[in-house]
Amino acid sequence: HSPAIASIQIKRRGDVRQAKLYYLRELSGRAARIKERI
Repeated sequence: HSPAIASIQIKRRGDVRQAKLYYLRELSGRAARIKERI
């Protein structure tokens, strides 16, 4: 029962980490586009 919950929490943490990576990548991509326009 509890090991399953622990694995779910770990999985969620991984998803959050990946979401942050995508978010940062999107931000840096936008910054690069803005720089190109200027």
